[in-house]
Amino acid sequence: MTPLIHVTPLSRLSETLRHSGAVYRVSMASPDAAASREADRGSGQVLRLVFHDIAEERPGLVAPTEGDVAALLDFARQWAGRGALVINCYAGISRSPTAAFIVAAALQPGRDEAELAMALRRRAPAATPNARLVELADALLQRNGRMTAAIRAIGRGVDAFEGEPFTFPHDA
Repeated sequence: MTPLIHVTPLSRLSETLRHSGAVYRVSMASPDAAASREADRGSGQVLRLVFHDIAEERPGLVAPTEGDVAALLDFARQWAGRGALVINCYAGISRSPTAAFIVAAALQPGRDEAELAMALRRRAPAATPNARLVELADALLQRNGRMTAAIRAIGRGVDAFEGEPFTFPHDA
């Protein structure tokens, strides 16, 4: 069985953890999101990334940094497809689908970025990946702008208040 990345909004996290049996989890939240702190309790390997879902620096908000993406890449390499990985953010539309794309790209250095982005779009019609996270990962993974171009090519997802949970094989 192919190891899966499970992507979910916070509202469906408990259900996704139960269903997946995941030991590895990436939780992304805004600095002021108290509800997500409660959801982070539990066993297993958890990477908690805290920043606002913004594509550029803005006064009063915390933008994702190179350090955040480096931590995600290190965690992805630690996981390396051993079992299931759950990635969640508040709505499951931007940060968590972006992280799934980044993890899949990191673990498959030869994989075509456009193909990977299209696989993401097929599995998550509402996904609107965070451009800043993609650009930072693109640079760290030395993809020479191909990840950024691939995400721009799939564009904004369909309008939704919250994304539906989906699975994304790390070798999608």
